[in-house]
Amino acid sequence: MSKQATFDIILWGATGFTGQLVAEYLLNQYGSSGKLRWAMAGRSLEKLEQVREQLGAAAAEVPLLMADSKDRASLDALVSQTRVLLTTVGPYALYGSELVAACIAAGTDYCDLTGEVPWMRQMLDEHGEAASQGTARIVHCCGFDSIPSDLGVWFLQQQAIQRFGQPLQRVKLRVRAAKGGLSGGTYASMMHIGEQAKSDQSVAKILKNPYSICPPGSRKGPHQPYVAGPHFDQDFQTWCAPFVMAAINTRIVNRSNALLGYPYGKDFVYDEAALTGKGLSGRMRAIGVSAAMGAFLVGSSIGPTKALLKKFVLPKPGEGPTKEEREAGYFKLLLWGKTPAGETLRAEVSGDRDPGYGSTCKMISETALALSQLPKSEQPGGFWTPASALGRSLLERLERNAGLKFTLKE
Repeated sequence: MSKQATFDIILWGATGFTGQLVAEYLLNQYGSSGKLRWAMAGRSLEKLEQVREQLGAAAAEVPLLMADSKDRASLDALVSQTRVLLTTVGPYALYGSELVAACIAAGTDYCDLTGEVPWMRQMLDEHGEAASQGTARIVHCCGFDSIPSDLGVWFLQQQAIQRFGQPLQRVKLRVRAAKGGLSGGTYASMMHIGEQAKSDQSVAKILKNPYSICPPGSRKGPHQPYVAGPHFDQDFQTWCAPFVMAAINTRIVNRSNALLGYPYGKDFVYDEAALTGKGLSGRMRAIGVSAAMGAFLVGSSIGPTKALLKKFVLPKPGEGPTKEEREAGYFKLLLWGKTPAGETLRAEVSGDRDPGYGSTCKMISETALALSQLPKSEQPGGFWTPASALGRSLLERLERNAGLKFTLKE
């Protein structure tokens, strides 16, 4: 990417609900005429002007740019103007493929909020070689899925290597507490993936393989456990249930391990779940959560039920909680790991806003900032994860600016 790029970051999708939150964060944290040069982009100039007006007088100097996700020429023109393209427009399988290709062709760094494993695999298969031969760093999953998991495991393993001289062979992540929901865009992406898997067995196969987005030649490994129902966890001494983001986060963590040269070991085993409590009440909650998740997965795959969910139950893309609800949200994730010798270590990752919106908008913004400041000479082009691309620099930015904390628990 040319050093003469007009902008450090272009926010693509600024008129969407999450995009507006990202714009608000960038404005409040970095201003509109300071060292950070950023712009908002979308299909409609009128809607962009409305967003800028809603942000207040301080946003008056934020440039507005137009492009269309289905018009490659307009995307080429857009990405050529910036160091980093930050996109919140999903489902990415529907709206993101040409944008990834344009960024790779231009050498423009890219980050998104996707959790769409089949689409990530498609992008790797179609553009992996071109990306590795160029200068664009493509970083998927830069929100609640999967930064807390990816950097949380990276942080815990760094601590283990310092303390024990070896990595943790077995790591578990457990959701201790969370307040706030998933975005309408996330639900839309999940349902789109379900539709793909139902109609295409190759997609279903990718979803089942915990190593499916690892580099070619690294798509096999030790059996990876998956909490699919009520389960009593001996290491946490409490009941747990499936965690909806586990199928995404575990794939990213495994990919980070492979990209970094297996610092966690080639026998590394990892899973995620949600804690539900001790005793009979914890068991009953685990049963209830498991049943609810199962019902959602089944219901979202059946035409009539899926239509009812979309119409009456699930938030629609572009919808989300109020500012007060976002600020009242939070999350706490516990990590536990054990070395082959039996030594154990624990850590906590916490966020001060609801995971799907308030924290996510801060996480992807800081990822884009970190990418914009990462010299091309220090990190080559290719498809990366948050931990493998940015590691400590991103962790420190998140703790300093975004309300996240990575804490070792003694």
